[in-house]
Amino acid sequence: MNRKVTSPPRGEVPRIGGGDNAPSRAWEWLGLRLVETGEGTGMISTLADSAMGRSLRTLSPAVVRAMSFDLKLNFINAAKVGETLRATGHVIHAGRRTAVAECRVEGGDGRLVATASATFAVTREKE
Repeated sequence: MNRKVTSPPRGEVPRIGGGDNAPSRAWEWLGLRLVETGEGTGMISTLADSAMGRSLRTLSPAVVRAMSFDLKLNFINAAKVGETLRATGHVIHAGRRTAVAECRVEGGDGRLVATASATFAVTREKE
């Protein structure tokens, strides 16, 4: 497991190990492989994380950088293939160095697909 892995050219997914697509060394270590990807095939957790991160941008003093370090996701209902989802993030707690947010992910018909909560490390603008 101590072999050197170099980064691929920008925008390309690295190939690691016996030809399997593994987007990261962590995927390789865990034995995960990419089965299918394409335009519009995102992940609900990424959608929720992004919505919560954007909600932090409404704070004052301004958040200039936010990185989630704890994410909890609850799947409630299945999303349909090709369905447009809406994620709404809300700040629950805004400290100087950390913030907590929650999110609802809903289908086009208002059906609850998932809920999420996350804790973020934040960097704020200097006052």
